[in-house]
Amino acid sequence: MTNGESRDGGYVIVGAGAIGGTLGHHLARAGHEVTVVDADAGHVRSIAEHGIVLRRGESRISAPVRRALTPDTGGPARVERVLLAVKAQATGVALDWIAPRLAADGFVVSVQNGLNEPEIARRIGPERTVGAFVNLFADVVAPGEIRDGGRGALVVGELDGSTSARVAQVVADLQAWGPARATGNVSGYLWSKLGFGAMLAATALADASMADLIDRHRRVMHGLAREIFAVAAAEGIAPEPFDAFDPAPYRGDDDDARDAATDTLVAWLRTQAKDRSGIWRDIAVRHRPTEVPTHYLPVLDRASRRGVAVPGIQRLVEQITELEGGATMDERRIAELAGALR
Repeated sequence: MTNGESRDGGYVIVGAGAIGGTLGHHLARAGHEVTVVDADAGHVRSIAEHGIVLRRGESRISAPVRRALTPDTGGPARVERVLLAVKAQATGVALDWIAPRLAADGFVVSVQNGLNEPEIARRIGPERTVGAFVNLFADVVAPGEIRDGGRGALVVGELDGSTSARVAQVVADLQAWGPARATGNVSGYLWSKLGFGAMLAATALADASMADLIDRHRRVMHGLAREIFAVAAAEGIAPEPFDAFDPAPYRGDDDDARDAATDTLVAWLRTQAKDRSGIWRDIAVRHRPTEVPTHYLPVLDRASRRGVAVPGIQRLVEQITELEGGATMDERRIAELAGALR
């Protein structure tokens, strides 16, 4: 089967956390056969018994799945359509499970944060790799249960920018979640998310809402985004706007335009039920490593190769690593980034 042909059948979701669990819930409720693979045995056990439960306000809705399993229990010998939704740092381990099972004409859609597509393509081939940009507001709050914190954007595209029936089919199926759409510039969305994500990572340095911290530390946030987009420009990538985030003002020198863009962003963030980032939650609640180093080390590498200075991003990664090691969150850490940016 080629990229130009569509296929029927179910989805294998590898990584049933906030992103994978949310998408799996909606796909299952729409009647698709969903198999869930996740390393958390308690999470898997709950999903197998009760389905994927989505909380929204006071409501709790369950969606039974075809099968839920951990990678060490085997699983299907052959998989065709995979939504890869593990944390970026777990991509390699997830591919150890996927690669020997993936059909020759199968494909993997990376519904992850970060620049994971090159690693996936190296392992299974670019012809079996599909990119995606996801901006969901959700958290795993108990085994098998995900709290929906507000709907964002979801964009799917071939790595070479071409159109294909498989992307069209995935986008059509994901309408069960919401307004997913296809793009010919998935890299542009991923780099925009890196710019926005740098702001969110900076808010994880303190224990306060994302909106408040971005609003109070605008010059730091603007500087971080500008560094990301300088690297994107050097790479020949055109960042794309999504939700309430417009990358264009952060690439320029107009302070008024940046402030106006930030006004819009902050106002939108205040409408979301989820007021702290997944990075903050990993550190403060789950006490586990974040995705930040895995997301931004490739940016630092590309910046070095292109001769683009990114001292703010470098210090941000260092600060997040310090928090992962047990250092204390403090809003003064965000202010400190101003020195690095200068």
